[in-house]
Amino acid sequence: MAKSLKELAELMKDVDFAMLSTHTENGAIAARPMSNNRDVDYDGDNWFFACEDTRLIADIGADANVGLAFQAKSGLLGMKPVFVHIEGRAELIRDKAAFEEHWTKGLSMWFKQGVDTPGLVLIKVHGTRAHYWDGEDQGEIVLEREAA
Repeated sequence: MAKSLKELAELMKDVDFAMLSTHTENGAIAARPMSNNRDVDYDGDNWFFACEDTRLIADIGADANVGLAFQAKSGLLGMKPVFVHIEGRAELIRDKAAFEEHWTKGLSMWFKQGVDTPGLVLIKVHGTRAHYWDGEDQGEIVLEREAA
């Protein structure tokens, strides 16, 4: 039986880093590790900060279809690996109020001026489909139906 979004959120609750994959201008796939800032109460959306002048932002600007790969541990003594892949669409947000809503003090390590960092961009990845595998169970959750 397929897991629910709530069950998937429980698997992902302690995962901070994801590999965020984008399509480059020549069609290749580029991936980079991103912290979701412990903003991991998963409801179908993930949030990441980046700088405007990066290849990541250029890739998303050209093609908003992205993938997120997570690895977590669950089960007996936290030893069973859980893999989750989210397909989604990225949105680039340049609003200071949104920055403040998703900001955590640990981000100052990368963004020295906090939410006032020049060129700061918030990336919202709205998941459309989730795939999971935990060694015993696997499945897919449709997070948003595609328009007909």
